[in-house]
Amino acid sequence: MTEPAPHMTPEQFRRHGHEIVDWIADYWTRIGSLPVRSPVSPGDVRDSLPASAPEQGEPFDAILADLDRVVVPGVTHWQHPGFFGYFPANTSGPSVLGDLVSAGLGVQGMSWVTSPAATELEQHVMDWLADLLGLPESFRSSGTGGGVVQDSSSGANLVALLAALHRASGGATVRQGVEPERATVYVSSETHSSMEKAVRIAGLGTDAVRIVEVGGDLAMNPGALAARLERDVARGYRPVLVCATVGTTSTTAVDPLAAIGPICRQYGVWLHVDAAYAGVSAVVPELRKLQAGVEWADSYTTDAHKWLLTGFDATLFWVADRAALTGALSILPDYLRNAATDAGAVVDFRDWQIPLGRRFRALKLWFVVRWYGAEGLRAHIRSHVAMAQELAGWAEADERFDVVAPHPLSLVCLKPRWPEGVDADVATMTLLDRLNDGGEVFLTHTTVGREPVLRVAVGSPATTRAHVERVWTLLVEGHDWLAADFAAQAAEQAAARAADRERAETERDRARAEQERSDQAGAEETEQLGADQREAGGAATEQLEAGAPQAAEVHSDGQAVADAAESTGGRS
Repeated sequence: MTEPAPHMTPEQFRRHGHEIVDWIADYWTRIGSLPVRSPVSPGDVRDSLPASAPEQGEPFDAILADLDRVVVPGVTHWQHPGFFGYFPANTSGPSVLGDLVSAGLGVQGMSWVTSPAATELEQHVMDWLADLLGLPESFRSSGTGGGVVQDSSSGANLVALLAALHRASGGATVRQGVEPERATVYVSSETHSSMEKAVRIAGLGTDAVRIVEVGGDLAMNPGALAARLERDVARGYRPVLVCATVGTTSTTAVDPLAAIGPICRQYGVWLHVDAAYAGVSAVVPELRKLQAGVEWADSYTTDAHKWLLTGFDATLFWVADRAALTGALSILPDYLRNAATDAGAVVDFRDWQIPLGRRFRALKLWFVVRWYGAEGLRAHIRSHVAMAQELAGWAEADERFDVVAPHPLSLVCLKPRWPEGVDADVATMTLLDRLNDGGEVFLTHTTVGREPVLRVAVGSPATTRAHVERVWTLLVEGHDWLAADFAAQAAEQAAARAADRERAETERDRARAEQERSDQAGAEETEQLGADQREAGGAATEQLEAGAPQAAEVHSDGQAVADAAESTGGRS
């Protein structure tokens, strides 16, 4: 009989669990000394691993050692104080511990009955967060809507679209599927690509997407939206959903919800608000004005795992009418039936998402909110906004950089200025590579007005003002070094061009001189030929002149003969 696998005992778990917690704490302590971006090349990590899985279990010490040998060198350190790329992907001690408890419980929270605490704690925490963010009453679980923790805002965008399709079709999509040739979805050029992906997954195809024009602030133009809706309705299309963004990925532009909302209501279109990055900033009362008009929203998403000290994945998603959401996603096979569900007395979150299974994500949110409290969360957001505004001020006062977009939160987009004659796009991307290769900081870029710009996103929990000062110093130093290098290259190229021009001029002078000499020689030859011809002609003339009397004589003789012939009648 086969022996059972040697499971880790509770005591072994206790001992090794302490080692892991120590390892994580040590990692957080030393993270600032590591290069932010992983320096490995493609395939390096796999090359450091054995070709086959081990036949026998290994000591925990060996596994722990390979974290440092294999894993850490291949990690880009998102918690690094010099991480200024993309958007932040926060975690924190309370979040990690909450996740550890969730993993230890091993709950499968697909239905209320599978673990009532997993559902009810999530409902309650989502109501807490709706209050903290100042969201409308319709999003509370006590009303017609409610909140749920999704895996990502990409997934939230998809379920919002499915709910919108369900409502627009009167439930027909559940039975008959979508009508891709009729449905239309409205985004701006700044909307996250996940919305277009959701349209594809939902079976509409990208032809259903209408891209609404943006203004100079890169926010959706409400007038352009209204015009597109009017035109599509007149042509027989069925507008399904408008996706408005609070804090776009490129620049954190904010679509005007207060103007967009009434337009959506007029045309009966579902208004979905994607506030993946910026939504959590509403815990700070003075920043809620960015979301003015949110009460018009049918659904809303923001990521606690970006800027609210909670590890991935923790997307907060609310709907004002949960019936449309569950109507689109609910399916109940016999093996999931239970008395609580049949009685309609509970919420089963499996009907609020794409997958059936779900983790107990609310635990880490609960830990975070309770550890920091509302004021701690507000202080976290305020500190990053203040650092970003200071950075923007330094850039605005410096002739070497332009701030290219509004920066109400903790992202600043910078466009370096370069000397005339320098390829600005190449120079900007070279500066980015130079900074990232240095290992102290990590930045990413985007495109504004078809030109690359640098994004500096302040958000790591470990980032301080000193780190922001450092990234600014590196930006300035890198700019000056490259500008000088480009100037030296330009001077070398100018000198090379001048030398080429001088050589070309010398060659032209030489060719001109040769041509002149050739022309002179030709002229002399022509002149000599003319002289020879004149001399020959003179000689001929003399010869003719010498033979003239004889010719006259011949002529006289001939004339005499002719005269004689005439006198004899022409007969001889």
